Amino acid sequence: MRHLERRLHALRPLQREARLEITGGFDRPPLERKMSGSLFARAKSLAKQMNLSLGECTVGGGSDGNFTAALGIPTLDGLGAVGDGAHSAREHVLTNAMPGRAALLAALLATS
Repeated sequence: MRHLERRLHALRPLQREARLEITGGFDRPPLERKMSGSLFARAKSLAKQMNLSLGECTVGGGSDGNFTAALGIPTLDGLGAVGDGAHSAREHVLTNAMPGRAALLAALLATS
């Protein structure tokens, strides 16, 4: 992450008349997949036993999970509510999926 940040800030325009301004930087470490692999496998196994569907995906952005994973703590992000349109005017939650998600979380806690 820091290497990439240095490379971005080292960029220079190719045209003499051009101007390039790079501001900002990373404000949290990456949530690497290796920090969630074994925990996700356990969650997927438990979900299967409970007849729940649990898929894996990656998205942009970040969460507090980035910090816990960087500390070496197995971390799953996005295990909460099922829905769509996060942080938009069309954001919604499928309330009928909430009991299953709560049960899966309880099973994960009970088996840790």
